[in-house]
Amino acid sequence: MKTVRIISLLGLVLLSCVMVGVVAGYATPESIVAARKVYISSATYDPAVFFPGDKGTITIEVTNGNANDTGISVNHATLSGDTAIKTTSRPYDSSSSLGPGQKKSYSFQVIADGVDGTYYPTFSLSFRDADSLYYRAMVKIENTPIVLTIVDQPDTFTQGKKKTIYAQVANPRENTVRNIILSVSGTGITSTPLKIFVGELASGAKVPVNFSVTADQPTTLNLLLNYDNGDNPHTVNLDVPITFGVDKKQANPVMSNVIVKNDAGTFRITGDVNNAGLETANTVMVTSLAPAVPQDPYKTYVVGALKPDDFGSFEVTFSAKNVESIPLQLSFKDADGNVYSSLQDVKISTSGAGAAAAGTGLPIVPIIAAIVILAVFIGGWILYLKKFKK
Repeated sequence: MKTVRIISLLGLVLLSCVMVGVVAGYATPESIVAARKVYISSATYDPAVFFPGDKGTITIEVTNGNANDTGISVNHATLSGDTAIKTTSRPYDSSSSLGPGQKKSYSFQVIADGVDGTYYPTFSLSFRDADSLYYRAMVKIENTPIVLTIVDQPDTFTQGKKKTIYAQVANPRENTVRNIILSVSGTGITSTPLKIFVGELASGAKVPVNFSVTADQPTTLNLLLNYDNGDNPHTVNLDVPITFGVDKKQANPVMSNVIVKNDAGTFRITGDVNNAGLETANTVMVTSLAPAVPQDPYKTYVVGALKPDDFGSFEVTFSAKNVESIPLQLSFKDADGNVYSSLQDVKISTSGAGAAAAGTGLPIVPIIAAIVILAVFIGGWILYLKKFKK
């Protein structure tokens, strides 16, 4: 029994010596120096900045900076050490060789389980012949959504009239977001277009998203902005009230200095159109309506576009019988192509020839004749008085 125990002890001692020799053979000064030339060449994050609850990927790239055919054996890679950034994928347990100048990427699936802040999960890579390599990855969590704002819109809307709403999407985040789509909806709403694809938006960038709305009733316009942060969907909602009324900014063309002339049964009306509104009146037109019958050369007069406080002249010609007044129509288009019109009754004289000022009803020729008769009467009276004094 003693002999067997002695032999067993000798066997254990010899085995221990062999194991120490093997370990000593791996951990050499040359292998340690070679491992020191292995470094982290890049760390990428998708998304670059996480929302709380976002899932993503952290990829660590390792480069062997050795030359002269010096390879490195690696056998274990992990990402851990921070409860706010939880690793959901398994570590790399298989051994592999990293040749001189070669690169190898290690990707880890993670979930952001913390609040706003910066976190440092640790990447570790084990070498067969040296100590491990450690790297602290810097991961940011930021709960800042992209911003949807209304830049300009009408004060009020008119039933069945198309109006343009000018909106803007801005990205205040520190990373690019992608697949941005704006959807427009609402009860009694017709939008052109219904969806606007924006695509990617870099950090600090902004882009206009304009659309036209036609409302059949007072309602609420719903704007839904969908976008992706990495592969994580996010949304922004904005409600815009749609009310009916008079737009205070709308163009307001007004006729003035209206003069009526009767030329052998054909009436000629001249005047000015002033834009008293705050927006441009496009395609301003003046024409006469029944019972007037438009005649050449100016059945309809196109004044053109009138900017705010601008004016233009017009002239229309027509015939009319046995009427005291006729309606004069003034029409224009706004920036969205909606047509607006107004009517103004203009008094005319259908008896006799000559010219008359609008609304006076007094022919000019009889007035001149009366003035001449009065002058002759006054002249004759003066002569009579002179003779009487003599």
